[in-house]
Amino acid sequence: MKIVVVGAGYAGTIAANRLAKKLEDAEITVVNPRSDFVERVRLHQQIAGSGTAATPLTEMLREGVAVHVGSVDKIGDGAVNLDDGTSIGFDYLIVAVGSTVTPLPGAVPVGTWEGAQQARTALADLPSGAVVTVVGGGLTGIETATEVAEARPDLQVRIVGETIGATLSPGAQQRVHAGLERMSVQVIEGAVSEVRTPDEGGGDTVVLRSGQALHSDLTLWAIVAGVPDLVASSGLEVDAEGRAVVDEHLRSVTDSRIFVVGDCAAVPGARFACATATPQGAHAAGTLIRMAKGRKLKRFSMGYTGQALSLGRRSGLVQACRRDDTPRRIFVAGRVGAVSKEGINRYAKYGSRTANYAWLPGPK
Repeated sequence: MKIVVVGAGYAGTIAANRLAKKLEDAEITVVNPRSDFVERVRLHQQIAGSGTAATPLTEMLREGVAVHVGSVDKIGDGAVNLDDGTSIGFDYLIVAVGSTVTPLPGAVPVGTWEGAQQARTALADLPSGAVVTVVGGGLTGIETATEVAEARPDLQVRIVGETIGATLSPGAQQRVHAGLERMSVQVIEGAVSEVRTPDEGGGDTVVLRSGQALHSDLTLWAIVAGVPDLVASSGLEVDAEGRAVVDEHLRSVTDSRIFVVGDCAAVPGARFACATATPQGAHAAGTLIRMAKGRKLKRFSMGYTGQALSLGRRSGLVQACRRDDTPRRIFVAGRVGAVSKEGINRYAKYGSRTANYAWLPGPK
């Protein structure tokens, strides 16, 4: 059996490792744009220089899993066509290409490896007193702003978003605001309509829909939205957001040989997160294993437990939530929150590397 896994993030890596562990006779090939596994949840550390987000795939994948460094241009009938002009045939395919970041011109995306590296270089070159603007009030934006503020206290850091921490409970939002204030991060609530570069001061002008204009020496775009067009351009059925429409086993409704998991899959109630991608990758692999061994298939079911974010290296917050991902009033913060967040990050990586990962079933 020939199995190709496109993407080596949390979902693709755990899928490949589970398959290699249970299907010893399978020929498994992972196709990824780089030779590293990137912990997206640590990209803010990569930017600030307070940690690293990359681990060689040779340390993440089980022995016997082949790695092809490159990108898939299109999915054909039983083969993936690569950007180098070659193709790899498959009996089954797992697509785990994640999500994309599309910043306004002039801003640097922080949700991709390439963008994080660009931001890291630009940040290191900033002189004392320079202004860094983080666009996006979600968890990615909060983590980026606080990490930069802690690593470079000589800079002026601001975060711009319509709501800061909108997915958190009111109490957790207040705690986040207190953390931002403690780290001298300016909070501006509003939507950004344009980033003009360069302005008279040699940097950017961040323009809000309200008309307010802000000088910025470095503008970081921390809004993760959209997915690569691989599944849509390959003729697979997608929803209005371009995510693949899948059945209860995470198989494309267009081609049952193709599983689509993670951010690029249209699974009802799912949000962009490693907490979503990892169970889906594991389930897709488990379904393939069951198919190979003639066992009854199980529908995918997953419930959330919470959201976690860091507020620099010494503080963090973990928000408890119901299985349908709605927040509860309960949260832990401060040093306990930081330790808990680090433990969650390590477990996510451990799960992908070892293929040992557990999750709650979804709400009934």
